[in-house]
Amino acid sequence: MSNVLKRLSYRLNAAIERHLPEQRLFLKSDTATRFIRLHPATQAIGIAGTALILGWTILATAILLMDSIGAGDARQQSLRQQAIFEQRLTDLSNDRDLRADEAASAQDRFNLALAEVSAMQERLLESEDRRKELETGIEVIQNTLRRTIKERDEARVQSAQLAATLKQETGSSLNADARANDTVATLTLLSDALAGVALERDEMATAALVARDAVAESEAAQRAVAARNDEIFTELEEAVTVSMEPLDRMFRAAGLSTDDLLRAVKRGYSGTGGPLGASLATPDAEASPEEIRAGAILQSLDRMNLYRLAAEKTPFAVPVKASFRFTSGFGFRRDPKGAGTRMHAGTDFAASPGTPIHATADGVVTFAGWEGGYGRHIKIRHQLGLETTYSHLSQIRVSVGQRVSRGDRIGDMGSSGRSTGTHLHYEVRSNGNAVNPMTFIRAAKDVF
Repeated sequence: MSNVLKRLSYRLNAAIERHLPEQRLFLKSDTATRFIRLHPATQAIGIAGTALILGWTILATAILLMDSIGAGDARQQSLRQQAIFEQRLTDLSNDRDLRADEAASAQDRFNLALAEVSAMQERLLESEDRRKELETGIEVIQNTLRRTIKERDEARVQSAQLAATLKQETGSSLNADARANDTVATLTLLSDALAGVALERDEMATAALVARDAVAESEAAQRAVAARNDEIFTELEEAVTVSMEPLDRMFRAAGLSTDDLLRAVKRGYSGTGGPLGASLATPDAEASPEEIRAGAILQSLDRMNLYRLAAEKTPFAVPVKASFRFTSGFGFRRDPKGAGTRMHAGTDFAASPGTPIHATADGVVTFAGWEGGYGRHIKIRHQLGLETTYSHLSQIRVSVGQRVSRGDRIGDMGSSGRSTGTHLHYEVRSNGNAVNPMTFIRAAKDVF
């Protein structure tokens, strides 16, 4: 076996020596000359090592160059996407302002129409009172006319009775002059009475005609008021519909159940009461069509008011009102500290140090202090299981248990905790699960 290995070694050395003959490296000093013998195998090993080092250097350089080129393209693409996103946010902000102006205009129109309805109702009540007064006057005139006619008939009967009694008592002893004078006096009395009754009847007839004309005018005025009320109700219904549609779209876009939300708000605003007063039993009166429409509009207004209250308790607002830019969105991303790809459970807003941070909805502060990588950290609990968090603050301006309203300043922007620079890390959680905050912000673009 040893001989075989020696022969193989000799043959291999001979094959290498044909291409790499033995070399001698002379080293000369002042006193002596030495040399180093370089065998073919040694030369082959040196050449192979040199080639391996050179190849590794070329490969590493190529990898670094490709990584550098790829990183540059990614930065350019990121900058372009950021510019597009910021332009889109600007457009959304302008659209939001336009929708806010439209909502304010609709509210103004609604208030004007409501004032007009109140004025029309007052005029309608006044015309109803005048109509009742005229009807009462006509009834009085008719009663007076019937009483006068009855008194006239009674006077005729009494006159006939008196004439019969006089004839029975006097017989024919009265001379012709006496009877003629008595007849003339009787006729004169009757003529005067009949003339007075006729004059009173004519006056009553004239008053009845005037009252009938007044009633007709009152009915015409009532019809005009009813038509105007119908027009006003139509405008009110349209205004309520226009005001309600953006709110419905906003809550649906945020993935919230409007029925559950309104029930939760009603539970918080359901107080009634008062001292116990006397019981008044009144028969149930059938509601008029105007009252039914007014009741429906009032119900719609109540629903719209509940929407307004619900919007104040839901995080639809942006936590930073000053100038800012988005630096990181919701979802998986490459960790800025080099810890690989990680889930980013919120949205980052970058601005100058000390920029005010505002609560995005009404709620109660459940945490305000230092929490690990979040740094100075605030948690606010809202209705329907929603919670918002604000991290990396430089200063906290609220305390645990404090109630805050949407827009209240709760802290200042900073870079505390695990952070690469001044920014706000903002999260929205539903029943403990992180959701994209931009879902709520985009949903409110047509309303706020």
